Amino acid sequence: MTDTKDFSDYKGVWVFIEQLDGDLTRTTLSLEMLGEGRKLADKLGTELVAFLLGHNVKKLAEELVHYGADKVLLADDPALANYRTGHYTDIICKEALERKPDILLVGASPVGRDLAPRISYRLHTGCTADCTLLDIDEEKKILVSTRPAFGGNVMATILCPDHRPQMSTVRPGVMEVPQKDMARKGEVIDLKVSVDDAKDPVKVLSSRKREHSGINIQEAERIVAVGMGAGDTHTFAKLEELAKELDAHIGGTRPVVEACLITHDCQIGQTGKTVRPELYIACGISGTVQHTTGMSGAKTIVAINKDANAEIFNFAHYGIVGDASKIVPALIEQIRSAKAVN
Repeated sequence: MTDTKDFSDYKGVWVFIEQLDGDLTRTTLSLEMLGEGRKLADKLGTELVAFLLGHNVKKLAEELVHYGADKVLLADDPALANYRTGHYTDIICKEALERKPDILLVGASPVGRDLAPRISYRLHTGCTADCTLLDIDEEKKILVSTRPAFGGNVMATILCPDHRPQMSTVRPGVMEVPQKDMARKGEVIDLKVSVDDAKDPVKVLSSRKREHSGINIQEAERIVAVGMGAGDTHTFAKLEELAKELDAHIGGTRPVVEACLITHDCQIGQTGKTVRPELYIACGISGTVQHTTGMSGAKTIVAINKDANAEIFNFAHYGIVGDASKIVPALIEQIRSAKAVN
């Protein structure tokens, strides 16, 4: 007979919040996790805690309360202005060992993917990476984490019944941002931290933001997505024209990136970005799970494909069966006509 471990001392849902230069980074992801953390905490009847580290970031703490946090654990120190694995891991693990959270969520961003495995190793617990769905097992009262597996061909459901905290990293763009409630009240707890730079082998000599043009596709309200079924030069040019008429951003599948029609920053799907635009027009996209994982949360999906049995039509709110090279120019004319009337 195996002994049942007692985790009754472990309570609360923690969310790690990223910041850069005193501002929230990957804002949507942090807020998405707060919204999802709020749902998990309510199902467990426990508190939601935001964990914020940085310098001159106290102003962000109240924002996190307005978006759902009951408490904010705030570590504010000049040495924490720039992310450093050692310092962040030390502080989070120290507080976790003392306060015993039941669940700890980290964003699947470059920082989160570096930080989360180090925390899980230090705390001797597991971590489910790149989750697209989180829930609570009503009977066992434990975290249920779901993520794509085997190249995105199946969705794996993973539990961590024997260790605490239960950890998951969350993919950007797969969960909804909660409504801001200015009436919410919460507690901001200033942590006393002692950071010894002399013991840290990593030194930040300088940092700069990457320069890029255009908008972040994850923030686009409208996206025209291209698959290889619409990847010929003439059709692609028309799709760019359509995107301009709709004030939309061009995205696409991995084969389109490999064909050098778009850059990797605009790739949507399991190995690219996850998006939740108001309008998503999928042109010449078959609808494999590797792609739909990244766009199924769009509010309105319009699919154009000459294969009536294409999987993408199972996700679309509106479907057009036909050749994109003929349909897209007709759409452009209809849009221009509607604009002229208005």
